[in-house]
Amino acid sequence: MSITKIEDKQSWQEVLKTVKALDPQKLEIIKATLPVVKEHGEAITKAFYKRMFKQHPELLNIFNQTHQITGHQPKALADAVYGAAANIEDFSQIMPVLERIGEKHRSLQIKPEHYPIVGENLLGAIKEILGDAATSEIIDAWADAYGVISDVFIRMENKMYKTTEAMPGGWAGFRDFVVNKKVEESDVITSFYLKPKDGKEIAGFIPGQYITVKMEIAGETYTHLRQYSLSDRPGLDYYRISVKREDTKSENVPAGIVSTYLHNHVKEGEFIPITAPAGDFYLNMESTLPLVLISGGVGLTPMMSMLNTTVKEKPNRDIYYIHASLNSKLHAFKTHVNDMASEYKNLKSFVIYEKPTDEDKEMRNFDNEGFFNLEWLQQTLPSKEADFYFCGPEPFMKVVNKALKQWGVSEEHIHYEFFGSFGKLDELD
Repeated sequence: MSITKIEDKQSWQEVLKTVKALDPQKLEIIKATLPVVKEHGEAITKAFYKRMFKQHPELLNIFNQTHQITGHQPKALADAVYGAAANIEDFSQIMPVLERIGEKHRSLQIKPEHYPIVGENLLGAIKEILGDAATSEIIDAWADAYGVISDVFIRMENKMYKTTEAMPGGWAGFRDFVVNKKVEESDVITSFYLKPKDGKEIAGFIPGQYITVKMEIAGETYTHLRQYSLSDRPGLDYYRISVKREDTKSENVPAGIVSTYLHNHVKEGEFIPITAPAGDFYLNMESTLPLVLISGGVGLTPMMSMLNTTVKEKPNRDIYYIHASLNSKLHAFKTHVNDMASEYKNLKSFVIYEKPTDEDKEMRNFDNEGFFNLEWLQQTLPSKEADFYFCGPEPFMKVVNKALKQWGVSEEHIHYEFFGSFGKLDELD
């Protein structure tokens, strides 16, 4: 089983030692101006995207416009710029974060030619927001700093591209897959079984990773790229993604263009271009500790891959799967998990419904009503000595993360899918 991650320190040192050092005087300027850049980070990145898309509208084919509307993307970029600059003297301190961003860039097909465009518009945005405070000396220092940062990413991502293409079944860029089967899993989640159009071997992956799909939608000016977790185990002749239909939530949060199109228009037999699997959130298959999987809503997709893999490859490993949903109508894969729990005695499944239906209450097909909490978790699990993996909406993950920390679970045994850049769940507002 392969992964594009730069796995060993020696490989990382090969990348880092080729990066030119920043001039000491310019380094001092960066350090001195970091607080100001952090304070105005989101304003700078919003201005950056506005400038860049005006000058290079073709990049709208890469960036998720919904994330622009909600403010997710500007915040993520602001965190990345500040985090990279703050660690510019020793990037080895933030290797996991750099890998996370590099994996996403590789999956989205970010290439070396994109970095000068980003740099030019980022520096222009800093000047625009800071005004006269952004002297030519400061802009020059940040230009050099960006050059160092972009050099790290270009070299790292080049290694990732080469590794991905060379792995068995791997490929470069996008490859056409046919929708072999489309299965409705709940009122809002549908699975798409994808097989390669060319009939050749497909790349392996580690449970928890994702693919990027590219959609050309009639009436839409630009291409749309979206990343979806793989929801079945590796080693099969297909990839499966299970997509939640994102309906309109408010005036500020429009319906998901890609998810609604996949649900309502994409049919079996049609083709979808995808990139090879990527991602830095994945299951440690070497651990012998009990495995606890916790998911909320559509966050169950990477958990299903982890679950399906573990019961097949580690039949003696104790597994506890906890899923939280509004009710049974929105609960995907419920029958599948119940069937596996009946077949594999090492698997125990637990369900939390926030607002169970009358039928749910009559059948008593859930274990806890309301919300996930530490007291219930401690009553449910025999011990905190386990590997914990969780995924779901950000508020849900914050609750789970806080509960595990309060229980005293060590950080090395807490793993979660985080869609930001440099932040952690317990550091977010």
